Amino acid sequence: MNRQKRSITLFLIAVFCCFPLTPAAKDMRKLNIQADREKTELIQKAAQEKSEARRLAAASNAAILQDKTKLEKNIRKLQNTKRILQQENTRLSITNLNLSKEEKRITLKLTQTDQMINELVGVIRTNAKDFSALLNENHQTALRNDSPDFLEKLADEDSFPGMDTIRLLATALFDQIKQTGEVTRPTLPIIDRNGKTIVAKLLILGPFCAVYQLGNEIGFLRYSAAGNRFYALSKLPPKRMQKQLLHYMEGKSDFVPMDISRGGALQQLTHSLNFWDQIQKGGPIVWPILILFFFGLIIICERSIFLMRKRFNSERFIRYIGEALQQSNWQKCEQFCLQFPQKPVAKIINAGLQCRDLEREEMENVLQEAILREIPPMERFLSTLGMLAAIAPLLGLLGTVTGMIDTFHIITLYGTGDPKLMSGGISEALVTTMLGLSVAIPLMLAQTLLNRAVEKEIGTMEEKAVALVNIIQKNRLDSCSA
Repeated sequence: MNRQKRSITLFLIAVFCCFPLTPAAKDMRKLNIQADREKTELIQKAAQEKSEARRLAAASNAAILQDKTKLEKNIRKLQNTKRILQQENTRLSITNLNLSKEEKRITLKLTQTDQMINELVGVIRTNAKDFSALLNENHQTALRNDSPDFLEKLADEDSFPGMDTIRLLATALFDQIKQTGEVTRPTLPIIDRNGKTIVAKLLILGPFCAVYQLGNEIGFLRYSAAGNRFYALSKLPPKRMQKQLLHYMEGKSDFVPMDISRGGALQQLTHSLNFWDQIQKGGPIVWPILILFFFGLIIICERSIFLMRKRFNSERFIRYIGEALQQSNWQKCEQFCLQFPQKPVAKIINAGLQCRDLEREEMENVLQEAILREIPPMERFLSTLGMLAAIAPLLGLLGTVTGMIDTFHIITLYGTGDPKLMSGGISEALVTTMLGLSVAIPLMLAQTLLNRAVEKEIGTMEEKAVALVNIIQKNRLDSCSA
C-alpha cells in the first residue's frame, strides 16, 4: 500500500514539474481539478489493481493449496508405492539370491556334466585312434575288403560322436576281438626279399605276425597299411625256428613261434648285428687292435704250453734225490736228473750235484747262477704281452677320437637334423673303445697269470736248491762224524 502511495506522489510531482510557472499559464484551479481527477483515477486504478492482485493472490493461494493437497496425496501415494516397491525389492532380492544359488548349483552340475561328456568323448576319440592304429598294424586287415571310414570322422575333434557311430565302433571292436583269435592260411601276393611281387602261401596268426613259404624258404612278414601289402623281412629266422614254422604249417606240430609284441621282436631280429658286423663298424683302427689280439693269443698259447712242459712233481723228485744222497749214490742222482733234461728244477739239482765238493757259499752261488740262467726263457715274451695289453686301449681311444672328429665334421657340414648321418662316427668311436678294452682286459689277465706261474716256478727252483744244499751239507757232516 505504501508503495502505491509513493508512486502516486511521484507521479504528481512529475506532472507539476512539466508545466511552467508563468502568468500566461493555465488556470491553477483547472490544473488542481485535473490533478485531483487524475489522482482519483489513479487511486481507483490502484484499488482495482489491488483488488485484482488480492483476487489473483487468493486464486493463487487456492491453487497452491490445491496443488499442495495433490502433492501430499501424491507423496503419500508415492510413499505407499515406495513401501510396496521396497517389499517387492526385498522379495525379489531373496528370489534373486535363491536363483543365484540355484544357478551356481545348476552351473556346477552342468560343468560336471560337460566334463563327463568331454571325458567320454575324449575316451571315444582315443579309442577310435587306437583302434585305427590297431587296424593298421593288424595283419587280418589285409584280408578285409571294407574299410571303416567312420573312424576318421569319430577321431575328428570338430565333430561330436553320435550313438550310431559309437555303436559302429563297438561292433568293429568286437569283430576285431573275434579276428584276433583266428589263424588263417591265405594265398596272397607279397614283396619278397629281392623286392619282387610274388604270390606265396601265408600263415597269419591273429594280429601278431605273418609267415610266408616260398619253396624251401620260410620267413616272417611285415604288414604295411599304406599299401595294404606284406613285405618279407630281409633276414630269415634261425633254422630251428624255420623248422618249427614248417611243421606247424604242415600240421605236424601244435607249437609255433610268434611275435607277441606285434613286430618289435621281429624288428630286433632284422636289425640285430653279430660280433663281426659290429667290428666292421669300427673303422680302420679295428684291424690293428685285432692284430694285437692275434699276436697276444699266440704269446699266451706259446707261454702256457712252455710253462706246462716245465712243470712236474718236484716234491717227489727232491724226495728221491734225498734218499739217494743218504746212500751217497751220486751217480744215481745224476742219472735221475738226466731223465728230465727240460725241467728247470732237474737242471738246478744237477748243477748242484756237479759242485757238491764246494763250500756252502760257493755252492749257493753256483745254484743261484743256474737259477738266473733258467729265468729268461720262462719270462720271454711276457713284457711284450704287457706292452700289447697297454697299447690296445690306447688304440681304442685313438679310434674314439677319430670317430668323434668325423662326427663333428658331419655336424659342421649338415647340422644335427639327421641323426643317421652322425651314427657312423659315433659307432666307430664306441666300437673301437669297446674292442680295445675287450682285447686289453684278457691280455692283462693272461699276463698276470703267466707272471704268477713264472714266479711260482722260480720260487720252487730256489726252494729246491736250498733243500739240496741242506741235504748235501747234512751228509757231509754225517760223513765227518763217522
